[in-house]
Amino acid sequence: MDSEFLISLLTIIGIDIILGGDNAIVVALACRHLPPAIRNRAIILGILFALLTRMSLTVVAVQLLEVPFLLAIGGALLIYIAYSLLTEQERDHKIEGGANLWEAIRAIIIADLVMGFDNVIAVAGAAHGDHLLVMIGLIISVPIIIWGSKLILLAFDRFPIITYIGAGILAFTASRMITHEPMLMPLFIGHPVFTIMIQCFIIIAVIGIGAYKVHKQKESSSLTYK
Repeated sequence: MDSEFLISLLTIIGIDIILGGDNAIVVALACRHLPPAIRNRAIILGILFALLTRMSLTVVAVQLLEVPFLLAIGGALLIYIAYSLLTEQERDHKIEGGANLWEAIRAIIIADLVMGFDNVIAVAGAAHGDHLLVMIGLIISVPIIIWGSKLILLAFDRFPIITYIGAGILAFTASRMITHEPMLMPLFIGHPVFTIMIQCFIIIAVIGIGAYKVHKQKESSSLTYK
């Protein structure tokens, strides 16, 4: 296993964990009206179908990112997603719970699709066309998300630095998408120092501007409550 493959795999797993921390809440809300006897079945089947759907969408996204300039556009979108991760502190989960097994499964799949758009874009960009990476990354990260997401969300609240690390991972992925855009290759190929500078600039800009916005939001909130 070469270093490029390993870095991409770890990046995908990190993205899935950072952007997938809400999945357990989605599953719990979708299954909250079910009798205990079938609740576990709904959770397992819902997660399985949602995983298969997300894999399919990510593979399609990997193919689409081969369209000229779409990789760079995806990178720009991911920069916005990374910024939003820092500045949008409130998560709103308006999930309708299912009254029976299949309604709950449908709710899980729909919610996962709606909330997983950023994840699909990020994973597709980190995979750089490697479908095997997509599959391995999702298969490894989903159990971590489902059984560890409550701990992850708790860690986000107690240790805000984790959110900044997550935004940094997304910004790093976005920078790689932009610098790997075939139509922009003349700017970067043969200029490794310039490429690294651009990547570092994107990461620092996202974290710096996001941190400043969070600081201003906190100042505004404190003035409002005084």
